[in-house]
Amino acid sequence: MYRVFEALDELVAIVEEARGIPATRNCIVPRPETLDLLDDVRDALPTEIDDAQDVLDHRDKIVDDARGLAEDTVRTADEQATGAVAAARAEADRILAEAKAHADRMVAEATAHADRVVDTATTEAQRLVADAKAEYESVTGRARTEADRMAEAGRASYDRSVADGQAEQRRLVEDTEVVRAAHAESARLIDTAQADADRMRADCDHYVDTKLAEFEDTLGGALRTVGRGRQQLRNGLGVPDYAAEFGAGPLRDRR
Repeated sequence: MYRVFEALDELVAIVEEARGIPATRNCIVPRPETLDLLDDVRDALPTEIDDAQDVLDHRDKIVDDARGLAEDTVRTADEQATGAVAAARAEADRILAEAKAHADRMVAEATAHADRVVDTATTEAQRLVADAKAEYESVTGRARTEADRMAEAGRASYDRSVADGQAEQRRLVEDTEVVRAAHAESARLIDTAQADADRMRADCDHYVDTKLAEFEDTLGGALRTVGRGRQQLRNGLGVPDYAAEFGAGPLRDRR
């Protein structure tokens, strides 16, 4: 490469020292020395410059080849990306289908379990209603029997009092004071018997009302328990223990 610069310097010196042609800016240079120096410059130039010139000469072909290679690369990348997207979409569809099937299965199982729980609660509520009705009918029957017995006893006592009063009236028919006392005693006995009958009937009514109130509380508790169970199932909080709640009810304890 040093020889290139040296030959160029010599060419510059030749041109500067050459004789000029009058009336022009041209000069006369020695041809052999100039050609030798140019040959030296050509020989001293590195091969990379020649290769670079070849590259410049074939630039369009290289650019076209590079463009074609880039297009092939892009097309291959697009095909691979399309295939990857299709595979990913197929995998996503498969995962979504499996998730949907699993969710449907869980919903079906939860629905079946909820139906079983509701059926159990309904059966227990019906049993409680039947027990309450039977208990009500039993208590009502006993109260009615007791009321009838007390009314019958009152009527019998009244009849006896009337009979006693009539006998006493006949015996003391001539004694006005005694008759009036008999009538007063008879009326008192009748009022007492009627008051006792009314009191006993009121006691029976109060007893029946108390039992009905207890049954009403029991049934209300059962309905609230069933409602809480349904709410827990809807909120996904688990399955309530109906057996534990219904097992401690007042009707079961009395039995």
